[in-house]
Amino acid sequence: MAVGAVANTGSTGYSRLIDPNRKWYNNRRLIVLNFWICLLLITSSTNGYDGSMMNGLQSLTQWSDYFHKPRGGKLGLLNAIQNIGSLAAYPFAPYFSDGIGRRYTILMGAVIMIIATTIQTASQSVGMFIGARFLIGFGVTFAANSAPMLVTEISYPSYRAPLTSTYNSLWYLGSIIAAWTTFGSFKINNTWAWRIPSALQALPSVFQVALIWFVPESPRWLVSKGREEQALKVLAYYHANGNAEDPLVKHEFEEIKAAIELDRTVTANVGWKSLISKPGNRRRMRIIIAIAFFSQWSGNGLASYYLNRILDDINITDPTIQLLINGILQIWNLAWALLASGFVDRLGRRLLFMMSAVGMFLFFSAQTICFAVHSEMGTKSAANALIAFIFLFYAAYDLAFTPLIVAYTVEILPYPIRAKGFNVFNFTISVALIFNQYVNPIALDNIGWKYYIVYVCWIAFECVFLYFYVVETKGLTLEETAVIFDGDDAKEQLAHAAGIKEDDEKGSNSSVHAAELSEKI
Repeated sequence: MAVGAVANTGSTGYSRLIDPNRKWYNNRRLIVLNFWICLLLITSSTNGYDGSMMNGLQSLTQWSDYFHKPRGGKLGLLNAIQNIGSLAAYPFAPYFSDGIGRRYTILMGAVIMIIATTIQTASQSVGMFIGARFLIGFGVTFAANSAPMLVTEISYPSYRAPLTSTYNSLWYLGSIIAAWTTFGSFKINNTWAWRIPSALQALPSVFQVALIWFVPESPRWLVSKGREEQALKVLAYYHANGNAEDPLVKHEFEEIKAAIELDRTVTANVGWKSLISKPGNRRRMRIIIAIAFFSQWSGNGLASYYLNRILDDINITDPTIQLLINGILQIWNLAWALLASGFVDRLGRRLLFMMSAVGMFLFFSAQTICFAVHSEMGTKSAANALIAFIFLFYAAYDLAFTPLIVAYTVEILPYPIRAKGFNVFNFTISVALIFNQYVNPIALDNIGWKYYIVYVCWIAFECVFLYFYVVETKGLTLEETAVIFDGDDAKEQLAHAAGIKEDDEKGSNSSVHAAELSEKI
């Protein structure tokens, strides 16, 4: 999106049941489980690789000359076509995730991406290159729809939030590999300068095709398909060393069953209309769609896809220097994103979102000023300061909008609408990206630094929206989080799962749990 041990703040329901001596580094089955989760996490690296590779290829004269120096709208299409391919797959991805399961949907997406990157590497024309990138986007949508949900649904409870946050953070792992691959292939004086980076884009998918067979399927998906015995075995094997009578496993299993059963009986319609049919779901979708747009419309799309254009505008035109800055920036981003992932359960979601938005506003405003000063006066110091503020801006962005957007989205969506709601999130990101990738180079060509003012105003709006609408979900299970959005219906579900009963004669642990949860919320 490697995080160390996380302080076991746990969740209200699980923290009292988790063995404090069972850590990710001293329990063989947790080590194995986290290895399989790492295989899922690298799905995000494929997307990160693509963005950074396209940034690097634009600095390669071998690529630019081969495709006749694309500029403006044509360059925008070359970048945007991958997300146009994603749009084509969105109507189908959630049905595959819920129908054939998380694992096989990831497998299908990985196979498509391997085929697509082979075509991209062998491209003989710009049309062939564009077609291959469309197919890459189509395939990655299936894998990216299922992978983070599977991470969330199989993770050990005390590591769920940081691991899911790490998913999107590993976008930068792909970026780093792509940035330094293009830097290393720069001196190859033929088309292999860009064909080698194109071929390496398939590497995460190759690993997934080879190893996905060993990854456990989601217990929630298994229960939804009536395969409860298999779901219990998965939970017991990985969360309690095979002990199906472990209190944690029994609690997880009963909570999952109760949540899915309630949704079957109370929510008859779990189609697309269900995303807006209830007030709680409308609240979820408002937040999800907003943070999806914010993650791409915060000015980050400028440096992510057109860093070489920005560097050209401030008279840093040496391709070696451009590639070097791109490579260092990706390492910087990964470090900050992983650091933030490790603090998700300590600082909470709301605080990280606010710190990120305010920091982006300050540093992007500073970028705008530096760009304006350099454009009007041509001062070298303004150009150097602009580069520094790009790095600081990304440090702020990576506090929340890299690690949290996926983790927060999947944890506030209840199981029956999780695949569809997450699909809307990904769809929104693709729409926002297509706008960025197609419009940004045209705007930079025509109005230069003044285009930055648009993003300054937009980030200010983001700060206000996040302050009023983002709710804290720190320390809650996936089922408990529903209480915040759905109120009494979700409380009944949670009470049923925990076995809460009105009993004046006996004070039960379940009652204590309910009281703790109500106070926390």
